Amino acid sequence: MGSNGTENGEFEFASPNGLAKISTKAAPREVCKDDTTAPVKAQNVEELHALQKKKASAPSTPQNPSTPRSGTPRTYMSEEDRQKQQLQSISASLASLTRESGPQVIKGDPSRKRSPPKSVGPPRLDMSDSALKFTHVLYNLSPAELYEQAIKFEKGSYITSTGALATLSGAKTGRSPKDKRVVKEETSKDDLWWGKGSPNIEMDEETFLVNRERAVDYLNSLEKVFVNDQFLNWDVENRIKVRIISARAYHSLFMHNMCIRPTPEELEDFGTPDFTIYNAGQFPCNRYTHYMTSSTSIDVNLKRKEMVILGTQYAGEMKKGLFSVMHYLMPKRGILSLHSGCNMGKEGDVALFFGLSGTGKTTLSTDENRYLIGDDEHGWSENGVSNIEGGCYAKCIDLSKEKEPEIWNAIKFGTVLENVVFEEHYRDVDYMDKSVTENTRAAYPIEFIPNAKIPCVGPHPKNVILLACDAFGVLPPVSKLTMAQTMYHFISGYTALIAGTVDGIKEPTATFSACFGAAFIMLHPTKYAAMLADKMKRHGATAWLVNTGWSGGSYGVGKRMKLEYTRKIINAIHDGSLLNAQFEETPIFNLAVPTQVKGVPTEVLHPENSWSDKKLYNETLKKLAGLFQKNFEVYADYKVGNDSKLTREILAAGPQLPNTF
Repeated sequence: MGSNGTENGEFEFASPNGLAKISTKAAPREVCKDDTTAPVKAQNVEELHALQKKKASAPSTPQNPSTPRSGTPRTYMSEEDRQKQQLQSISASLASLTRESGPQVIKGDPSRKRSPPKSVGPPRLDMSDSALKFTHVLYNLSPAELYEQAIKFEKGSYITSTGALATLSGAKTGRSPKDKRVVKEETSKDDLWWGKGSPNIEMDEETFLVNRERAVDYLNSLEKVFVNDQFLNWDVENRIKVRIISARAYHSLFMHNMCIRPTPEELEDFGTPDFTIYNAGQFPCNRYTHYMTSSTSIDVNLKRKEMVILGTQYAGEMKKGLFSVMHYLMPKRGILSLHSGCNMGKEGDVALFFGLSGTGKTTLSTDENRYLIGDDEHGWSENGVSNIEGGCYAKCIDLSKEKEPEIWNAIKFGTVLENVVFEEHYRDVDYMDKSVTENTRAAYPIEFIPNAKIPCVGPHPKNVILLACDAFGVLPPVSKLTMAQTMYHFISGYTALIAGTVDGIKEPTATFSACFGAAFIMLHPTKYAAMLADKMKRHGATAWLVNTGWSGGSYGVGKRMKLEYTRKIINAIHDGSLLNAQFEETPIFNLAVPTQVKGVPTEVLHPENSWSDKKLYNETLKKLAGLFQKNFEVYADYKVGNDSKLTREILAAGPQLPNTF
């Protein structure tokens, strides 16, 4: 094909096939543009990126419109003044106790270019290198922002195939209870439980301040820190303001999920926190410091309303540390703090579930026919029950969609997955893999559970269910407890674990944990038990002891109680039919056992009937009773003032071995 040009810029293209000639005429000289859509309102790439994001509000926990707001009416304050006040509060939290003022803080990611901020206030007399630098505060970031921070800057952070953030907690993959300390000071020492059996290991205030200074200096040496301002307790009249200062996006996202997320309005009026956590877990404590027994230390100071974490990156220390604090603060307000699951029926009937690991607490309290108020931490006040947390912290080992669909489906974008193993390419998590630890966990907001009740509050409980996995096989599958028996078994916190092998035979080992959460209680167990009994009496609740363990013999001979039977028992408790049953008393433990439960074989209801060896049954029953009595010795000297009447009443409700003399 040829072409001929003309003087006026026209071109003619000849076709070899004799087709018509194509004539073109040069267009007037102008900018070539795509006029299908309006051009972007940006002059450069930086401006374009700025247009991509608009000003955000803080991510908050879903609220019920009918929920009353607490606090005084808001006063007008300019945005600039609010920001300044907020930064001053954070600077005060990060302040060293040996310097005149806190560090210079500025909001925002240090990786974003900006003009150097101007210092506010008079010249500082304590000038040092650390005082010259600015600490960037990443304040109440959203999950998406925290994902970005984790992926960019924290090795071992990955997005899994379902959208969850997989993280590693470092060398520690569980709590370090032997490294937890409580300051013995004048405002709380007479209230706290000390000595044998207590989880509270004392330290003096000076040592706490040494560790606090170490944590604060470490956090201030960093280019950026994460700050979460959040709430504990869905009962707005009794909620606690908490501030968490940490060095890792993983820790910030974990607490974002586990605490209650404030609305933008609540965040603006947050003010001074009621309690502050300094999480410097990447930095060890000084082992030469008094009271330190390792490079890890978790220290609680109730007078200063502070907790310091050194030498462990396990996020569960923050969650359970705050739970311990609530175990002190709530009873002061007449609120019973409880380590329990809690759900509510369609008619408003609330049930509390207590149980140690392996008893089925999560399985039985998570019921598709009932609303979930919470899975782990609750308070019982004059208003009813309330969840202390804003999220769930579920075990992941051996997790399957068939067994626990609610938890499986909750592991999505926003969820933190701790120490799990996943396939390298597609990032599918293998929940059976224990290569890192058996204690794999998922932390997610409670609204990820479809039948969660928002707000997480309910009326006074109708039933209190104490779960035990009795591997000895001698406790009945269900029994109704008197008030004294409720206190006894609540203080005992019994279950049985399968121990090591002797000549190829596995034997059960009794495990006791006071109030079903001994590691977290601050007061003597009897105080919590007395509060429980008082609230049950005043609000008409009934207590039940439910054995999800063995029947027909101990572990190795008998069989595990069928989940089908346990569910029928729980359903009969919920619908009230079990309350109207006929009961018979068992020997030694003196438990009231129903003669019939619809759908449950009669021989299963009475353990001795399912044992072929009656003599062995009686021996095993006496053995377990002896273990209960031995465990209770540590609580037998408790007195209310100088009166031991309550303790004697509780002891009389425990198992009674026949006098052999």
